Amino acid sequence: MNNIAGIQEKLRARGLDGLLITDEKNQRYASGFSFTDGAVLVGLDRAWLITDSRYIEAAEKAAGDVLTVQLYNRELPLRELLRRDIEEAGIRCLAAEDGKLSHREFLEYEKALGMELLSGGSLLQELRASKNREELQYMQQAQDIAELALEDVLHIIRPGMTERQVMAELVYSMLRHGSQGNSFDPIVVTGAKTSMPHGVPGDEVIQAGDFVTMDFGCIKGGYCSDMTRTVAVGRATEEMKNVYALVLKAQLAGIAVARAGIPGREIDATARKVIKDGGYGEYFGHGFGHSLGLDIHEAPSANPGGEAPMPEGAVCSAEPGIYLPGRFGVRIEDVMVLEKGGCRLLTKAKKELIILQPQG
Repeated sequence: MNNIAGIQEKLRARGLDGLLITDEKNQRYASGFSFTDGAVLVGLDRAWLITDSRYIEAAEKAAGDVLTVQLYNRELPLRELLRRDIEEAGIRCLAAEDGKLSHREFLEYEKALGMELLSGGSLLQELRASKNREELQYMQQAQDIAELALEDVLHIIRPGMTERQVMAELVYSMLRHGSQGNSFDPIVVTGAKTSMPHGVPGDEVIQAGDFVTMDFGCIKGGYCSDMTRTVAVGRATEEMKNVYALVLKAQLAGIAVARAGIPGREIDATARKVIKDGGYGEYFGHGFGHSLGLDIHEAPSANPGGEAPMPEGAVCSAEPGIYLPGRFGVRIEDVMVLEKGGCRLLTKAKKELIILQPQG
């Protein structure tokens, strides 16, 4: 899968005749091939994938007829090859990923290519915001793997296990079910640490009566999944149950209004009102959700600052939470695809409160 034609259409619409792509995820989006060094150059009628000897054979197999694959080395450096291709294609208005390149790299490319680089970061951001059928298939596969891992881990969580042990079991299970890696460092926290939205798994021991929050995801075909479940071990107090129910109510409210064409902040506001009306507004500090795809965090987002209309085909998380400092927290996260009349959930896992009753 490559997206060269879509990039070329965007270039024409913006009055540009070339785009230099150096970010690894954007290179994958453009060419369908993942590599760590090199560049993809897209002109109006041609495109080049330039890499080194470590990737050249695989790149040639992956590129098909759409991209010209070139090898750079010490004798013919990357920037010299780019300069030749740019001259050959007659590219005069060349954009680059100004949001991804460091200032030094940006200036070095301008010097090496002998031309001013224009801003092209939002071009790829806009394209990547809407997922096509193949991208959604990969994301569904990644989500399915994560949910299989959750099922595995729910059967083994018990008092006496540490956060780090649960995290290790999640990672191993996802790999066993076909994951190509974690989409981010998993979060597994228990007890009072569940009040920290991005708590780091440690040697804290799970106790009977604790909440355990697990936020994790994996990669399939280069695309990410993301989910969070909060479960109770052995028992839960009435307050814990009530807070959980309120978070779930807020999540369902946000999902109910989510659709393509509305600003992300409207989705966020709907869920936020539920939590505020329930008396916990000050304990929900982050946004309702973020887009994801090749990266775990992409634009646009469903948060209070999300003014842009959410595009059709955007994949966005739905993850409100309530966090009571030093006591406990609850977050429930699904992933949804925004469509014209509403949204479709990629997440199928149960989200009513689970109270685990470990054996032994």
